[in-house]
Amino acid sequence: MKSILLPTDFSENSWNAIEYALNYFSNTACTFYILHVNPLTQVTISEIDYNYSTAPILAEDLYTKPAKKKLNELLKKIATHFSNNAKHAFYTINDTDFFIDAVRNQVIEKKIDLIVMGTKGASGLKKLIIGSNTADIITKVKCNTLVIPENAKFKTLKQIAFPTDLLQFYGVTTLEPILDNLEQFKASLKIVHINKKEVKLNKDQEKNKDFLEDYFSNYSHSFSFLTNTKIEAGIEDFVASKNIDMIVMIAKNLNYFQQILFHNKVEEISYQTEVPFLVLHE
Repeated sequence: MKSILLPTDFSENSWNAIEYALNYFSNTACTFYILHVNPLTQVTISEIDYNYSTAPILAEDLYTKPAKKKLNELLKKIATHFSNNAKHAFYTINDTDFFIDAVRNQVIEKKIDLIVMGTKGASGLKKLIIGSNTADIITKVKCNTLVIPENAKFKTLKQIAFPTDLLQFYGVTTLEPILDNLEQFKASLKIVHINKKEVKLNKDQEKNKDFLEDYFSNYSHSFSFLTNTKIEAGIEDFVASKNIDMIVMIAKNLNYFQQILFHNKVEEISYQTEVPFLVLHE
């Protein structure tokens, strides 16, 4: 039984992530924890005529009761759309805390296996690959996270991309979720190394490549070695040309991680809004 955390702010974007998660795990026994966080910054003296006798009651009326109502409505929506999958159980959590602290506490308390979270890039000149809350979760919470962009819709995974610079060694426990996906969906893994200039792999990179070759030997997989002055542009081309359904990143692979997820782009990048990211932690 997997334990899955679904943070929600009741937006269409977060509902899209929930939809993806329920389809993704349709054949897997799961307990889903739907978490809504009332940020502490909302409960301010300017919004509440604060005194010790009335403040808790007002906070309850302003934030807790409406959120509980929306969580119950969300459960009804899930039941309507997914016909009460017998493999799935749901619990709702309404918390008042700093967002990242609330998520971290639930990960520890509920022994969460995976966080599934929607994200929407910022508009305007600064096109962010992922939003700030999602960025905080995948960098500050040590839990595997499936990031669902605003236009991503679930489809059976056929092609999974795994960008790596091969400079880091990944243990079998870290890589296990990739195997789970290959097994469950009979997917093919595309391990891709993109460098800004053409250079030979060093000894450590060759050793790490050999390990990955051995680890995935029983599954459909391939290696691609590409050159592009912009790593994110190389990923964009690769994702488009190979019809990639999911991109897997290892959080400790900071070089690739930062260039692919944490940068500003004026031009549009399709994987920003269409392709899910599975971020793995050690």
